[in-house]
Amino acid sequence: MTDATLNPAPADLNVEDAPEGHDEPQLLPLDAWHRARGGRMVAFAGYQMPVQYDGIMAEHLWTRENAGLFDVSHMGQLVLTADAGIDAVAKALEAVLPGDIAGLAENRNRYSLLLNDDGGILDDLMVTRRRNAAGEDELYLVVNGATKYDDIGYLLDVLPDDVTINLQDEQALLAVQGPRAVDAVARLVPGVTALVFMTAGAFEWQGTPLWISRSGYTGEDGFEVSIPAEAAAAFADALCAEPEVKPIGLGARDSLRLEAGLPLYGHDLDPETTLVMADLGFALAKRRREAGDFVGAERILAERADGPAAKRVGLIVTGRQPVREGASVVAEDGAVIGRVTSGGFAPTLGAPIAMAYVPTALAIVGTAVRLVQRGKIHEATVAAMPFVPHRYVRQSTMTGA
Repeated sequence: MTDATLNPAPADLNVEDAPEGHDEPQLLPLDAWHRARGGRMVAFAGYQMPVQYDGIMAEHLWTRENAGLFDVSHMGQLVLTADAGIDAVAKALEAVLPGDIAGLAENRNRYSLLLNDDGGILDDLMVTRRRNAAGEDELYLVVNGATKYDDIGYLLDVLPDDVTINLQDEQALLAVQGPRAVDAVARLVPGVTALVFMTAGAFEWQGTPLWISRSGYTGEDGFEVSIPAEAAAAFADALCAEPEVKPIGLGARDSLRLEAGLPLYGHDLDPETTLVMADLGFALAKRRREAGDFVGAERILAERADGPAAKRVGLIVTGRQPVREGASVVAEDGAVIGRVTSGGFAPTLGAPIAMAYVPTALAIVGTAVRLVQRGKIHEATVAAMPFVPHRYVRQSTMTGA
C-alpha cells in the first residue's frame, strides 16, 4: 500500500509520547479545572494528568458505588475518511487489525488491536463506524495517548493514499463510569439511556455537539463523551453538580481496570505480545481467522491451534503486600519463567491482585505460582478474570424498552 494523508499533518512529531520541542508534558484542556479541584498532577503519556483528588482508595470505591468522572483527553481521537468511501477504508484497515471492521454496523464500537508484521500488538483501540454532520460515513478510532503519534505514522504507511486521517486534538474526551453514571448523564443529555454497551451516537448539550459511546475501561457501566475542548470545563462542572458524580484520578482508574481484568497497553500489552498470549481471542473475528488475511496471521493462527509459549493470567497474591509490575514469576529452582505486568491492592476485594505472563502449562485457575519482588518471595494463585464482575448494560435502560 502507499502513503495515506494526515490532516493536520504531524510534521513536527516524533515517535515518543509528545511533540518535539516539548520538554515538559502537555496540558489537558481541563488542566486548570483539575488543579482548582485539588487534583494532584503527574506526568503520564506526555501530559500532566490528575492521579488523585481525595485518595485512590476512596475514589475507587466511589466509582464502584456511584459514578466517577475521568479525564481521558490524552487519548488520540482519529477520524478516517476516503474518496473511495468508508468501505474501502475499513477493508484497508483489516490488513493491520484482526477484527471485522468491514462488517461493523453504523454507531457500533469494536475493540481491536493494531498489529505489526509478526503479529505483535502495537496498540489496542476502539473503532466506531459513524456518519458525520455532513452525512458522510467515517471511521472514528480512539487510540492510546502514549502511542497515538506512532499509530498515526504506521497508518500513514499502510493505508491507501486517498485516506485522510484527522487527529481531533480540538476535542476533549471524558469518561463517566459507575452504576449511577446513567442517572447523572441522562439528566444532562436526554436519550443516552437508549444506548447499550458498545454502541454510540450523536447528542447535544446546551447547543454543544457531543459524541457519546456506552463504553469505558473500568468494568462498570458508563459513557465516554467526546466534546469540543472549549466546552469541556462547563460540561465537567455540570456533571459534578450531579450528586452521583465526583472527579476521579488515574490511580483509581488503574485499580478499577485491574480488578476488571483489562490489560493496559505498554504494561500488559506490547509489540512482543500476541492477542493469543494476551487472552484476547475475542478480538479475532471468525471471518478474519478463516481468511488469515492480516499481518502476523501465520504466527497468531499457529498459537491459536497449538497454544502460545506464555499466557496472560490473573493472580491472587497471598498476604496483604501488593506485587508490582516487573516482579518475576519463578520456578522451584529459582529460574525466571514469567513476569508480572500489572499489580496492586484491589479495594473491592480487600486483597492484592496482579496480572502476569506465565508458561501456558501454568495458566490454569487454581495453580500455585511463586513471585519474587526485590528479593522477597510471594506466593500467589492463578485466578479467573475479571476479578470483579463486569457490569456492562447490554439492554436499553430507556423507559419501556
